[in-house]
Amino acid sequence: MQPLLALVFLVTSFSAQAEKPNILMILADDMGYGDLGCTGSELIKTPHIDSIAKEGVLCTQGYVPSSVCSPSRAGILTGRDPRRFGYEGNLNKGGDAYATKLSLQGLPPSEWTLADHLKSVGYETALIGKWHQGTSAPFHPNVRGFDHFMGMLSGSHNYFISDEKHHLEKNGAPLTKVTSNYVTDFFTDEALAWVEERPKEEEAPFFMFLSYNAPHTPMQATEEDLAVYAHVKDKKRRTYAAMMHALDRGVGRVIDHLKKSGQFENTLIVFFSDNGGATNNGSWNGPFSGRKGCLLEGGVRVPFLVSWPERLPKGKTYTEPVSALDLLPTFMAAAGAAPLPLKEAPSYEDKRNRNRAAKTYGAYDGLNLLPILTGEKKADPRLLFWRLQGQSAVLAGDRKLIKLSHRSAQLFAPAKDLGEQNDLAASEAQKYAELFQVLGDWEFSLATVPLWGSSPVWSGQSAKIYDTYASIPEPK
Repeated sequence: MQPLLALVFLVTSFSAQAEKPNILMILADDMGYGDLGCTGSELIKTPHIDSIAKEGVLCTQGYVPSSVCSPSRAGILTGRDPRRFGYEGNLNKGGDAYATKLSLQGLPPSEWTLADHLKSVGYETALIGKWHQGTSAPFHPNVRGFDHFMGMLSGSHNYFISDEKHHLEKNGAPLTKVTSNYVTDFFTDEALAWVEERPKEEEAPFFMFLSYNAPHTPMQATEEDLAVYAHVKDKKRRTYAAMMHALDRGVGRVIDHLKKSGQFENTLIVFFSDNGGATNNGSWNGPFSGRKGCLLEGGVRVPFLVSWPERLPKGKTYTEPVSALDLLPTFMAAAGAAPLPLKEAPSYEDKRNRNRAAKTYGAYDGLNLLPILTGEKKADPRLLFWRLQGQSAVLAGDRKLIKLSHRSAQLFAPAKDLGEQNDLAASEAQKYAELFQVLGDWEFSLATVPLWGSSPVWSGQSAKIYDTYASIPEPK
């Protein structure tokens, strides 16, 4: 190559690299839909999280792949419906002869992660916080695309860190030193440290998955944060609000650093929760019925906030459905690249179903949200599916059908009937039959049965929630 051409190529390469945005995915855990200022809370103040919506787009009809943590995260990380590869329930120790050993449970190595995709196009990658995708060596974040990992492999952790007893690690080694003994603040410290310690010259863009475990149980908050909400009468709700205060503070610290370092304008930030608010943490799902573990809106619909000042409009509200499965194509479009081709589907013993299984296995499920959120393109009606222990559901445009093991299927219009109080099964019999068939066809098409069983608590809780569902006012 001639020297001049080589120089042009080099400059062009650096320019293309510089145009790629940093990508920051911030995930809350078991957060209620209504527990942000921008989604309706009058009690809990979340100015820093709300600022993401003010600086970008608030998607009011955001969905996650599952109503419990681990399969939802599997879908988020892969951009694929987790039922395609048998990831249907939480990781579970199991107590019967049919349970898979916990050491064999996790995100199958046959799946690429967001970190794999982005690392392949020049991103430095980090996961800070909760993993919950398997604890054995084949599932470890450092072999699943993340250059850097600091946090916990399991799904839950005490918020107060004891030097003698904790389960935090850094890149495979036990953690020996902490900068804060409250885990939410410590995760923020570690996120900022990683961003600040990266080389400043010829710097590659970064992808950070900042995976807080707040406000998941156990319900633990600092005395200082509890004092902010001393006026809240209910102890659990007070503790929850204090935990949200720490979460909001952490998000604010990260955003403040990005602004001060000149990186905010070209950073694509997404904030959401892995599923709806739980029954046991004092959360509030706003106008929606249902909780974590069920397929009513309160279980699968979450706040979905997106900002990228260089590209997205400011202060926009988008009311059509979006999905966390959309993050893979959105992130890759922002990076100017296509996703990695899928790995080969696992082999199946049943030859009759092998072709069907391979066909169903092999697909990404999301949409590139960038032209949709900028208004350049209108999204077609969505078709989203869920299944969890005797429950399954499909959202098709403005109608949603939920099928349960203990009652007849129900048909709702969740965009208007937020609390899913009005069953349209009788009045819209044709639509009911159509979606019942669509859902059945999807379930039949799935490539594999669940890879392991999950805790039966979700079945029992979900049945009870469906029998008593109703929207409730914000607890004070």
